[in-house]
Amino acid sequence: MKLSTLASMTVLGGTMASSLIMSPVPKHAAAPAAPIVAPVLAFTGPAEAIRRVKHTTELEAPATPTEIYEQYVPPPPDPTPAPVAVARAWAPTPGYVTFPVPIYRQTRNLNCETAAMQMGLAYYGHYYSQDALFAYEGADLRRPVVSNGVIVQWGDPYTNFVGDVNGSETALTGYGVYYPVILAIARSHGVPNAYGGEGFSAATVYAELAAGHPVQIWMEARWSRPAMRSWTAWDGRVIRYSLAEHSVILTGVSPTQVRVNDDQFGSQYWVSKGTFESSWRDFNNMAVVYR
Repeated sequence: MKLSTLASMTVLGGTMASSLIMSPVPKHAAAPAAPIVAPVLAFTGPAEAIRRVKHTTELEAPATPTEIYEQYVPPPPDPTPAPVAVARAWAPTPGYVTFPVPIYRQTRNLNCETAAMQMGLAYYGHYYSQDALFAYEGADLRRPVVSNGVIVQWGDPYTNFVGDVNGSETALTGYGVYYPVILAIARSHGVPNAYGGEGFSAATVYAELAAGHPVQIWMEARWSRPAMRSWTAWDGRVIRYSLAEHSVILTGVSPTQVRVNDDQFGSQYWVSKGTFESSWRDFNNMAVVYR
């Protein structure tokens, strides 16, 4: 296409556009407006008033409920009533009796009889040292007559302490003392109703213990059963002895046992009645009852 032809077309187009813009728009008479007819909807149910949506400020407070309902919780099953604990005062088994006798340990090698007496006196509120009590026993310090390792003659434990209280039975340098001396000291030191002797029955000892009376007895240390022998005292009395001679005080009784305050160890324990009676028999059931 020639450039002259393109230019002619551009001019012509511009002229026509200008003519259309500048030419007046013809006016036509307006057609009469058709009446507006509301559409008729099919009847679908009873007529109801349409509620207007209320704003927050127009909302009414909810009515206070007249009944309050709680969540249902089934009751627990009816338990078996628990037994009611009844407070009971402690009561000892029938035939079981103890009483508070102080526990002392012997302070010398061989003063077990004095230590047992010290406990018996203290139970009644009379307190003495073992040395103070021993001073009344009049120790006989003469050495024994021995033949082939057996004591032939020595002092009389029914009247005095025999030998050195710090000596040794097995070395034959000291021995002990029997019930008459201990009984005399106990009576003069606060227990005038005490009594003692040999040949006691076990039933008598158990009855005294059940009544709350301490009973000092003679037996072998650790309830052993070494050989029993005899010597002749300076005064001619025949003395039955054991090189394990020992004395303790009984402080309780049960149907099968007796309670022992043992001064050899400063301890308290129970021993069967059979063991007690066997060892006690070796000293002819010798005892002192504190009452």
